[in-house]
Amino acid sequence: MCGIVGIFDTNGNRDIDREALRRMNESQHHRGPDEGELYTEKGLGMGHRRLSVIDVATGQQPLLNAARDTVIVFNGEIYNYRALRDELIALGHVFQTRSDTEVVLQSWIAWGADCVRRLRGMFAFGIWDRRQQTMFLARDHVGVKPMFYSLLPGGLFVFGSELKSIMTFPELSRQINPRAVEDYFAYGYVPEPNTIFHNAYKLSPGHCILLKVGEREVRPQRYWDLPFKPAPARPEAEVEQELIARLREAVQSQMESEVPLGAFLSGGVDSSAVVAMMAQEDRDPVTTCSIGFDDPDFDESRYADAVAQRYHTRHHAQIVDKDDYGLIDTLAHLYDEPFADSSAIPTYRVCQLARRHVTVALSGDGGDENFAGYRRYRYAMAEHSVRSRVPEAIRKPLFGTLGSIYPKADWAPRMFRAKTTFEALARDLVEGYFHGVSIMPDRVRDQLFSDSFRSGLQGYRAVEAMRAHAKNAPTDDPLSLIQYVDFKTYLPGDILTKVDRASMAHSLEVRVPLLDHTFLEWASTLPPDLKLRGGEGKYILKKALEPHLPHDIMYRAKKGFSIPVADWLRGPLREAVRKSVLSTRMFDTGIFNRRFLEQMVSQHESGAADYSAPLWSLMMFEAFLRVSLES
Repeated sequence: MCGIVGIFDTNGNRDIDREALRRMNESQHHRGPDEGELYTEKGLGMGHRRLSVIDVATGQQPLLNAARDTVIVFNGEIYNYRALRDELIALGHVFQTRSDTEVVLQSWIAWGADCVRRLRGMFAFGIWDRRQQTMFLARDHVGVKPMFYSLLPGGLFVFGSELKSIMTFPELSRQINPRAVEDYFAYGYVPEPNTIFHNAYKLSPGHCILLKVGEREVRPQRYWDLPFKPAPARPEAEVEQELIARLREAVQSQMESEVPLGAFLSGGVDSSAVVAMMAQEDRDPVTTCSIGFDDPDFDESRYADAVAQRYHTRHHAQIVDKDDYGLIDTLAHLYDEPFADSSAIPTYRVCQLARRHVTVALSGDGGDENFAGYRRYRYAMAEHSVRSRVPEAIRKPLFGTLGSIYPKADWAPRMFRAKTTFEALARDLVEGYFHGVSIMPDRVRDQLFSDSFRSGLQGYRAVEAMRAHAKNAPTDDPLSLIQYVDFKTYLPGDILTKVDRASMAHSLEVRVPLLDHTFLEWASTLPPDLKLRGGEGKYILKKALEPHLPHDIMYRAKKGFSIPVADWLRGPLREAVRKSVLSTRMFDTGIFNRRFLEQMVSQHESGAADYSAPLWSLMMFEAFLRVSLES
């Protein structure tokens, strides 16, 4: 696991500023504290920060082939690299190292851009091929590893593992993209391929870029997509057996390491399943790490303890203060752009704990997206069931009117918020789902922004990010469709971003076997009623795991990594909210409606409304302005 950077002169003839390249590379020192190297030639510079995991002795980068006409910088792990290495050796390729990095390099030499279709793993890499005068960039299938890029005004193409690496260039405009702001205050993150800035982009998951000297048009191309192609019906028992076999194989494939390896163990279904499979593959006890809270309303550590005891793991647990709100500026620095998922705080802490004991940790991320485990899927399908029974000509005016006149109940659980439900029922599936998952629904964002800012959006609405993916979805099944949309937005934009930045802040590599793309392809073919049945998410996963995990682990209410944000903002962070949200810095942007911000703060303080999610997102936006943008 590493950090990579690069500078490519699209004209092909300029000397690269080595000091500028060094600044880029050192901005990501935390991603790879073991080694850091630079490579330059006419028109090209590449840098690498290394966290040594495989081929510790000879896996240094940037790595050149024997002819020294092709060079790579690589971040990630390739889990089928041994099989690919044997195949390449049979084709006559000669290897200088035992690293998976060289396998990727030789794969490019053998198969060109099609090499990415053969890779199984998590990766982001750049390859310069002097023979073809070509720069090639690629990002893994689901976006576990990040890649940012920009084509600067003078013709330099720059890329890196974090936004801060390309922000070292003064030529990169710090102009905020209004559409990204609209997206952020709807989703809590900026969805791919945009960033918060004009002219800076994320390479989308499952995409690559091929640039030739003399070209200035950057055209990302998709090389992979989730199929959601229904498989023939089979008995459930057969599906359960195959699920466990595939899960075990995915976990086993990701357990290779020359440094200490372990797993996160939250006590939920997914992380517990990964630990169960690891324990059955490894003779030595698995090292597991979890955190709990000193408030029983938020603490789930007893479930993690139960799994640790069942599989006799070397378990490391830490109880943290539920009022652990001192990381706001740290998070702003790590994420480089606004990021409003408050579970980034406990994620940061569990990564901090894990790094004391291991260098590589396996995670359970991806189970909810694969097997429809989120409550949001149950709500969306319940709403869709009602929506599909009422003709559109009646549904929109009826539920639209009810939604407009019904009082808000922000304090209530979502199933009892009739206003929100009526508003969702008046919409189609995608817009209704968007409405349900937004941290600020349209009616709130309409009041949040100033008139001038809203005018500058020119009618753009954040739902368009979901609509664009839904339009290209390979399925029209309603559950599969919203799963597909989450795979394109929420998974890479929130979940994987959160874990990548939190883990790399502590130089910890996190692997995600439930997001192995071959496992994803198979899971996507399963009938939707094997994923969500009778209000039970992950139905088939839980049935398959019954011999491996306690009943209480699998069939308890899902809680997640929740923290008491609403209480913080009314209590110990009360003054910080006012200082941040109502600051001159925020109003000077011209983005916000001052009167509405003041109204949200006062109503939340008094308990008249729960604006915890909007206020937290505003605090993180102010921290971004102060820590990342102005630094």
